[in-house]
Parts: sequence; structure tokens; C-alpha cells
Amino acid sequence: MDEFLSSAIGFPAVIFGAALVVIVCFWLLVLFGAAGHDSFDADLDTGPVGLGGVPVAVSVSLLIVFAWFGSLTGTVLLRQSDTGSATRALLAVAVLAGSLLLAWGAVRLLVHRFRRFFPAEPPPSRLDFVGSVCTIRTGTVTATFGQAEVVSRDGSTAIVQVRRAEALPSPSRLSRPGAEDAPLVMGGTGLLYAYDKDGEFFWVASYDAALDPGPSA
Repeated sequence: MDEFLSSAIGFPAVIFGAALVVIVCFWLLVLFGAAGHDSFDADLDTGPVGLGGVPVAVSVSLLIVFAWFGSLTGTVLLRQSDTGSATRALLAVAVLAGSLLLAWGAVRLLVHRFRRFFPAEPPPSRLDFVGSVCTIRTGTVTATFGQAEVVSRDGSTAIVQVRRAEALPSPSRLSRPGAEDAPLVMGGTGLLYAYDKDGEFFWVASYDAALDPGPSA
């Protein structure tokens, strides 16, 4: 037991041991709902190193576990050898690099095998805004000019280009009778009902929340 503890706090096992403590604390937070397993997916991209296709937290956690186990094994073997201190220091650096390399290979193999269990989510698209309620941010909206603010699914806001079909009645059944003639002015509410890919703008119509039938309609 003493040999295990001395090896665990010795170089290079102590480096991956400290990282392992951080990983354990992170997964405890995930277990209690204080963090998400995909918390770092937007900040780190493991694809270039062959570990993409699964949440970053999963691949990094496996990498740390395998590297810690490999470095601990190497440290124990070094302590049992009769090499000199200088040679042992060089071998310790080799154990550090070798453990990390072997861990990377093992995790890459596992990721390749289990990638299908983590289907990739489709990238965000402007079409996701179709059917959303927006707030007009320009003085008025015409067939050639207009901007509006819309809230995305994750709660963030975006300013989009909007146009109004002046000659056509509003397709929205959520409008009051005759609302298709009402101007869309700054601060007003509109409904994004279609997207023009060529012009890169949304068609917008007047919207009245008081007449929204709700999901049951």
C-alpha cells in the first residue's frame, strides 16, 4: 500500500493523478445536475486529434484515466528498478510521454467503436427561426427593408433581415382581421413565416398574441 501511494504521488503519475481528481469532481457535478456532460463541446474541438464524435468530457476523461493508469504502472516499475537517479529521471519523462501516447491510441480506438452511440446534432440553421415570433427593430418593415430581433432555442437573440409582402395578405391565422394592412413598426411583434435563401431574409407578417390558439389548436 505504501509503495502504491508513493508511486501515485511521484512523477509522472502525480500529473495525471491531479487531472483525475478534477475529472472525478466534474462527473460528480454532472451526477448532481450542476453541469452537463457536453459543457465543453462548444469550447474544445477534439476532432483534429481523432477523438471527435463523442462529447469532449467523455473523450478527455477516458484519456486521463488511461494515462494515469499507464503512468502509475510505469512509475511502480521505475521504483523497483536499480537504475541511477539521472537515468530514472529520463525514463520518467519517457513514461509520461508513452502513457499519454498509449492513452490517446486506446481512446481513439474506443471512440471509433462507440461513435455511433453519440449521433451528431444538425448544425444551427436559419430555417429554425421560421415560425418564431420576432420584435421589429427598424422604424418600419417594407418589401425591401427591415430588421427584427428573434430569440433562438438556446435563449440567445439574433438580428435578422425581414421583408413584408405588401401586395399579399398575411398568411398568419394569428392576426386580427385586417391586420395584414397594419404597418409593422419598431417595437411591434411579427411572425416569421418563410425564409428566402436567395435574398437571405425572412418574410414577416403581423402577429397578435391575444389570438394565438396555443398548441392545442
